Amino acid sequence: MSLNVLIVIILLGGWFSGKLFNKIKLPSILGMVIFGIISGHFLKTGTPEVLWKIEPFLKSFALIVILLRAGLGISKKTLEKAGITAILMTIVPCVFEGIGLTFTFHLLFDFSWAVSGLTGFMLAAVSPAVIVPSMLDLKSKGYGNENEVPTIILAGAAADDVIAITFFSVFLSLAMSSHVNILHSVLSIPVSIIAGVIPGAIIGILLANYFKKKHGHIEGTEKTLILLTISMMLVQIGDWTHSAALLGIMTIGFVLLEKAEPIAHELSHKVSKIWVFAEIILFVLIGFSVDVNIAMDAGLKGILAISIGLLFRSLGVIAATSFSKMSIKEKIFCVIAYIPKATVQAALGSVALSNGIKEGKIILAIAVLSIIFTAPIGMIGIKLTGKKLLDIDFPIGGTEELF
Repeated sequence: MSLNVLIVIILLGGWFSGKLFNKIKLPSILGMVIFGIISGHFLKTGTPEVLWKIEPFLKSFALIVILLRAGLGISKKTLEKAGITAILMTIVPCVFEGIGLTFTFHLLFDFSWAVSGLTGFMLAAVSPAVIVPSMLDLKSKGYGNENEVPTIILAGAAADDVIAITFFSVFLSLAMSSHVNILHSVLSIPVSIIAGVIPGAIIGILLANYFKKKHGHIEGTEKTLILLTISMMLVQIGDWTHSAALLGIMTIGFVLLEKAEPIAHELSHKVSKIWVFAEIILFVLIGFSVDVNIAMDAGLKGILAISIGLLFRSLGVIAATSFSKMSIKEKIFCVIAYIPKATVQAALGSVALSNGIKEGKIILAIAVLSIIFTAPIGMIGIKLTGKKLLDIDFPIGGTEELF
C-alpha cells in the first residue's frame, strides 16, 4: 500500500469514526483511537516504512498544536487564581502513582526495583493530547471557571509528563547500570522545566513585539506559520538538550496572550483550525501503534496493576486539591480527568525492550494495555461528568465543539 492511500484512509476513516462516535454521544477522539486500532490490525503488515519514520514528527506536531492552544487560552490572571493547586497537580499525582506502581510491579511481577520504577513512571504519565482538548472545550463554555478547574488540569497535564519521563529515564539508567547519580538525576527535573520555560518566555516576548510591530503587514496565516515553525525548532532543541520543550511551547502561547492579546486570539483561531487535521492524525496513529495481541500478554494481572496505579493517582489528586477552594464535585472531576493515558505510553512502551531489558516484552504489553484500558474510560468519564460536576461560571458562545 502506498503512503498516499494510507494517509487518505487515516484522514477519512478518522474523520468518519469521530463523527459517528459524536453522533452516539461519545467523544470523537475515542472513535479515532478505535479506528486506528482496527485499521492497524489489518493494515500494519502492508504499512510503508516511511510512515514509521515520520510518525514521531506527526505526533509531535499535533502535540505542539494542542499545547499552543492551551497556552493561548490561559491568562496570567487565570493562572494566579489557580495558585499553588496548579503546581501541586503537576507533581503530587504523578509521584504518588509512580511510587505506588513501583511497589506494585515489584510485588506482583517480581521485577527488580529499577525495572519496577521505570515501568511505574512510564505508566504514571497522563495524556495531554486527550485531556487538553476536553479542558479547552469545558473552559470555553464556562464550566469550572469559578475555581479554574480546567486551567489547573491543563497546567498539570502538561508538566506531569516532564516529571514522569525524567523519573523513567533515571530508573532506566539504574536498570542498565549501577553507576548512576540519583540525586543529580532527580535535581535535573526542575532544571529541565526551567530550561524549557525560559526559552519559551523569551520567544513569546520576541514574537509578541514582532507581531505588534508588523501587525498590518503580516497576515494571520503567516503569523501562524512563523509560530508553528519556531515551536517545532524549540521542540527539536529540547530533544537535544533534554529540556521540557513542550512546557516551553505552552509558555509561548501564555506570553503572547499576556503581551499581545488581540493577536493571541487571532492565532488561537487559526491554530484551532489546524487542530481539526492534527487531531485525526494524532489519535488514529496512537490507535495504529497499539497491538491488541501484545496487550493481552499482560492479562488480568496487568489490569490489576494499572488499576492500583490509578488508585494511587486518585489519592494524589485528592492530596493536591485538599487545600483548594474546589467543591467535592470538582475534586471528583479532577480525579476522573487524570485517568487517560496514551501518548507517553505509546512512545516509551518499547524502550525497555529495545534496550535489552529482559522484562521488556511484558512492559510493552502493559503499556499497550494501559492505553486500551484507560483512554476510553477517561475520555468517556470527562465527557459524561464534566458538565454535571463542574459549576458553570460564564458561558462563552461561538466556540467550536471539540467532541
